[in-house]
Amino acid sequence: MSHQIRLAKAEDYPRIMEIWESAVKATHDFLSDEDFNYFKEAIPRDYLPDMEVYLISEKGEAAGFASVVEGNLEMLFIHDDVRGKGYGKKLYEFMKETTGLTKVDVNEQNPKAIGFYEKMGFKKVGRSEKDGSGKAYPLIHMSL
Repeated sequence: MSHQIRLAKAEDYPRIMEIWESAVKATHDFLSDEDFNYFKEAIPRDYLPDMEVYLISEKGEAAGFASVVEGNLEMLFIHDDVRGKGYGKKLYEFMKETTGLTKVDVNEQNPKAIGFYEKMGFKKVGRSEKDGSGKAYPLIHMSL
């Protein structure tokens, strides 16, 4: 796999949101339409401009993205078309090496993601009833 990882720019936001939408529709079937639409609006407006977001690309096409803030993996999403091909692991390893990543919060209703992070060496250390936006999506807190 001849992938490239680079810092995203504002002009990458439309592709980032395509990746997000594809990944969320494939893995977050518990998310209400209302909340899906809320996050679809809020992420490019309220989150991406304040974060360092890294894109992983293959042949110039972005396949996934990730962001770490203060050691916490805030986002790691891979386009559903290329899920299971190693992009998530490569992006995770890059983020771990370059950003001081030590923890992640994962939706409890997303067992595949929990399994992925366990394979990457994370352990469950806690749980919250609500997500970071105060919505009723329980989170599993994981740490290396």
